[in-house]
Amino acid sequence: MRKLIEFKNIVKTFDGQVVLKGVNLNIYENEFVTLLGPSGCGKTTLLRILGGFLEQDEGTVIFDGQCIDKVPPYRREINTVFQRYALFPHLNVYENIAFGLRIKKTGDDIIRQKVSRMLSLVNLEGYEKRRVTKLSGGQQQRVAIARALVNEPNVLLLDEPLGALDLKLRKEMQRELKRIQQEVGITFIYVTHDQEEALTMSDKIVVMNAGEIKQIGTPLEIYNEPVNAYVARFIGESNIVDGIMKEDYKVRFDDRDYECVDFGFRSNEPVDVLIRPEDISIVRPEEGVMRGEVKSVLFKGVHYELMVETKTGTSKTVEMHVVTQHDIENPQSGEKISANDFYVDSEDLNTREMTDADFISIANAQAWDGDNRDISLTRVTHNIGNTPGVYHITFGTEKGTEVTVKVYVVHPEYVEDARHNIGISALDFFITPEDLQESMAISTDLKTWASAEAWNLQDDTAVDITDVKFDFDPATVTEGSYQITFSTRGRVFKVETTAHHEVGDRVGLSIGPEDIHVMHKEVADA
Repeated sequence: MRKLIEFKNIVKTFDGQVVLKGVNLNIYENEFVTLLGPSGCGKTTLLRILGGFLEQDEGTVIFDGQCIDKVPPYRREINTVFQRYALFPHLNVYENIAFGLRIKKTGDDIIRQKVSRMLSLVNLEGYEKRRVTKLSGGQQQRVAIARALVNEPNVLLLDEPLGALDLKLRKEMQRELKRIQQEVGITFIYVTHDQEEALTMSDKIVVMNAGEIKQIGTPLEIYNEPVNAYVARFIGESNIVDGIMKEDYKVRFDDRDYECVDFGFRSNEPVDVLIRPEDISIVRPEEGVMRGEVKSVLFKGVHYELMVETKTGTSKTVEMHVVTQHDIENPQSGEKISANDFYVDSEDLNTREMTDADFISIANAQAWDGDNRDISLTRVTHNIGNTPGVYHITFGTEKGTEVTVKVYVVHPEYVEDARHNIGISALDFFITPEDLQESMAISTDLKTWASAEAWNLQDDTAVDITDVKFDFDPATVTEGSYQITFSTRGRVFKVETTAHHEVGDRVGLSIGPEDIHVMHKEVADA
């Protein structure tokens, strides 16, 4: 095919921020090219530079062998369809489509012929006299496309033109746009952040991020052979795990070697491993290369989406002591007061100054008068040391109502899981049945009461605690001690299957060498 457009080292900045970082891209005659990426990646800026609506800071745009950097938009053989269509509300369908031809002072006979052809092309015959304000969104878009095509441009630019349509109409218009492009035989350059649109319509996809092109290829190449984890995540659903490329055609992840079809990596090179959800088969546990437990099931209409945990996460178990809170009454002041015993981490005492408010919160200390109105606790006295042991703390009001409880200072007991590179900690705690019964989000509250937290062992960044296990009913819990286990997520694979499974099912996962795609890890910007 003949090269039609060349972007050469295009750089563009706005307010000191670089939006395009030396973009180089060739587009060929009669291609349907999609610029795909998240908001702010630079795709619309590149489109507007080609249309002549913006001027680049550096670089050159070549169109059909000629530099067009100084050519104004109206003299470029390029038309644009915008998301908001920009139709003329005071003109009917016919006059909207004919507008550009009338500007060129084209004869009425030629206008009738060309408008008639466009109405047929976009399936709007019979709508000539209809006001555009009376049309549906899809019909308005067809008018905008016809108005752009009637001038017979060499290139049509489409800036997220389907964004305002509902899902059903959007899918219909995807097919229509591809049909129109094939019928008129010109180059379409389409901007979207919707991966499905890109895969459905394009001859070539240009994946962009942060002002750079990450990969160029056909929809099949982009989907089946993404160059890195960014592209893999942006195009389709993906399971991406850390691995080591042992040698050509052999990769290791999750403590096991797997045959693959990839080669050309360094020996023992750290890599990202991609396995698409639809490439994983559910089999009996003894038949799978991995075994796991179904954690969630989501019906998607034509298939089920399962989350299968093949390796448990890092966990920490603590004791929850459920105690009945005995209020202390002060007849002289007409007040009542209560508080719980509590545990505190010795490291917290060493590394930060614990305030009276901290202790009041941890102990769930509170006071109220005869009308059950809350009273402020104005006195907090204690002998708490920063070494492990049992101490006492007293909470009191201005009128002398007070309660004393025990404070258990303990060394933090971390669980450090080198395999998952995660640390997790939590403390035993005291709680009342009433607090448990009043909880609106029990798992969240249990994490708060136990000061449960998890972190990455390498950089200390926070890691989510995704699972809280307990064996009591908060609505009927009685006094006693209960075990609570806090866990981070282990290795979870997303799987697409037509077979129905229940949460808790034990299953096997089967994959073959062709289902494993190995990618180089992205090099972070300096």
